[in-house]
Amino acid sequence: MNILAFESSCDETAAAVVKDGRTVLSSVIASSADMHAVYGGVVPEIASRKHVEAISGLADEALRQAGIGKSDIDAVAVTYAPGLIGALLVGVSFAKSVAFGLNVPLIPVHHVRGHIAANYIAHADLEPPFLCLCVSGGTTAIVDVRDYTDFRVLGGTRDDAAGECFDKTARVLGLGYPGGAPLDKMARGGNDRAYVFPRAHVEGNPLDLSFSGLKTAVLNLIHNAGQKGETLDFHDLAASFAAAVSDALIPRVMEANQLVGYNKIAVAGGVAANSRIRADLTAACEKAGAKLWLPPLALCGDNAAMVGCQGYYEYLAGHTAGWDLNAKASLDISKG
Repeated sequence: MNILAFESSCDETAAAVVKDGRTVLSSVIASSADMHAVYGGVVPEIASRKHVEAISGLADEALRQAGIGKSDIDAVAVTYAPGLIGALLVGVSFAKSVAFGLNVPLIPVHHVRGHIAANYIAHADLEPPFLCLCVSGGTTAIVDVRDYTDFRVLGGTRDDAAGECFDKTARVLGLGYPGGAPLDKMARGGNDRAYVFPRAHVEGNPLDLSFSGLKTAVLNLIHNAGQKGETLDFHDLAASFAAAVSDALIPRVMEANQLVGYNKIAVAGGVAANSRIRADLTAACEKAGAKLWLPPLALCGDNAAMVGCQGYYEYLAGHTAGWDLNAKASLDISKG
């Protein structure tokens, strides 16, 4: 089954052709990150306009690279939630027109479900049930993946997502947008205990997280130092910040693993590329005797291959949409 998939939830426009859920025939991405970098973050209107400009050409290129024609497409999958509503609407509208024109099923895909599915592309041996840590610019959640289309959130952030904290910290350090990769690079070799940052706990909900206090602490430290003329070691600061994020995430993941008892853990989302989190989770899983699946860096960010992969399993479960499909800015993964 060949699925033509589209992703447009934020600042990457992407198209891909995926065969039978796990074989990627093509995957193409057009990013508008350089335009948003001027403003220090994503500007929704700019993102939407760039999606309009890029999506048709990307669809043609995905087919060309896959070496197939339009008549070989059996279904169209598209990210419809969650994300920037204007950006999502571009992808949904285009996907509906393609599915209608080709007279094939339209498959709606939840963005975070897609990130989890990126692991299926990279790891042929991974099958549900397993536990997945989903960490990105808009999502931080510990998810019980009970089946390919059956998800339960065990814990999540009460405020800011981990990825948002990385981007905001990188911006105030002058590293630009997106800030995750340069901040990760800056942290390497730094003293991760040089600066003391908070590790929040949510009373009564041991698997929930909170990052707003950490973000505020980092920003206050930098601003106060600037006002006092004090010099900060940015390498140590970046390392200390990454350690604080990891110290919040990893113990809760391992506690959730004990709760579900799978001893199978995966990671998904853009922040899954962070070297500190990958290293700490690898060590924790080795200590606990749990098997860990990490997505390759190329599949951590937004892409359409993950949408095509999850779309295949949504299709098998009978989850298709009509021409009235609409985009949704927010949606629980269990209802996607």
